[in-house]
Amino acid sequence: MLKNKKRNKKKLRVLIALSLIPGFGCRRVFKLLKKIEDPGEIFALSKRKLRMIEDIGEASALSILSFNNWDEVDEIIRATEKSGSQIITLADPEYPSLLKQIYDPPILFWLKGNYEALSKPGVAVVGTRNTSQYGRNMAKKLTGELADQGLCIFSGLAYGIDSIAHRTALDHKAPTVAVLGSGIDNLYPKENTDLANNIVKSGGAVITEYPLGTNPDAVNFPVRNRIVSGMSLGVLVVESGIKGGSMITADLGLDQNREVFAVPHPLGNPSGTGCNYLIKRGAAKLVQTIDDVLEELPVEYSTAGDSSSPQETAKPDWRKSELDESAIKICEALEKKAYQIDNLSEELGIDTSRLLVILLNLEMENLVQQKAGKVFELK
Repeated sequence: MLKNKKRNKKKLRVLIALSLIPGFGCRRVFKLLKKIEDPGEIFALSKRKLRMIEDIGEASALSILSFNNWDEVDEIIRATEKSGSQIITLADPEYPSLLKQIYDPPILFWLKGNYEALSKPGVAVVGTRNTSQYGRNMAKKLTGELADQGLCIFSGLAYGIDSIAHRTALDHKAPTVAVLGSGIDNLYPKENTDLANNIVKSGGAVITEYPLGTNPDAVNFPVRNRIVSGMSLGVLVVESGIKGGSMITADLGLDQNREVFAVPHPLGNPSGTGCNYLIKRGAAKLVQTIDDVLEELPVEYSTAGDSSSPQETAKPDWRKSELDESAIKICEALEKKAYQIDNLSEELGIDTSRLLVILLNLEMENLVQQKAGKVFELK
């Protein structure tokens, strides 16, 4: 047990160190972790072995080899423990699998509360800070109905729709997760401190990728929105102007191959123009009832009045089908994440035209499905 604890501490120190190297982004770390069996050994690798890894050039290899700021790493660990939070890294089994599938998952994040809430099937409920009565009513109604189906509610703890979503989830005894745009010890807005504490006490979680002490700078919030959408099965925009964080979250959801939903608004309501715009351009599904959301999510629900937790829909097992070598390679790749056709072609070294033929056959066998933008994923 002690040996495992020491190994985990070593892995944590390595991931924190990688996060401190300037210009060494999450994509490089992600590729490192895919190629290195034991993350704890990354700083012991030779330059030659590092250079053999995709995207690790001369400068990146030298940055790893020259890193010597371990005192700062240990201070971060001590400060984290003192703050009552913990760090979850890309190499940890507790890291939510949906979030790991996005293009730029955070290398690590700080957490207070129950890490299991992060991986529960759920929906991001987002919207404006400057709400109308209509928007507030719809946020309470739809969030409550989602919560009654056992879905987790993801949002950003901001004023307005975010706060209503979190509070409604708590009222309905559903898990909820708040993603901050500041350090976990510098909660923003301060007025939502009690709300954040109640989220943690109820079995939910408050998380952030920003280090301890980070101020809630405006540039942080659009970046954190990719985590809100990334942990979710879908994004529900309840009320939003034509610009703002909710629209950014909707676009990020589309990029991440998430379902996007929007509540229609009366004409002349400026705080709802963004929702109407999303619906008009076909970027979001119009939501009139909660069934408009539920029927698009890959989970099964109980009958009305039964609030038991949703179960993920049983998926076809491609391993039980008789597939040729190329089809197997495709399924193995799609098992890790969804791919746009050109990226999949590059990843597997299969010509695009031939790849499309194989994918069509897999679609006909109900093993693969195509999403917008020629993005393919396993069913």
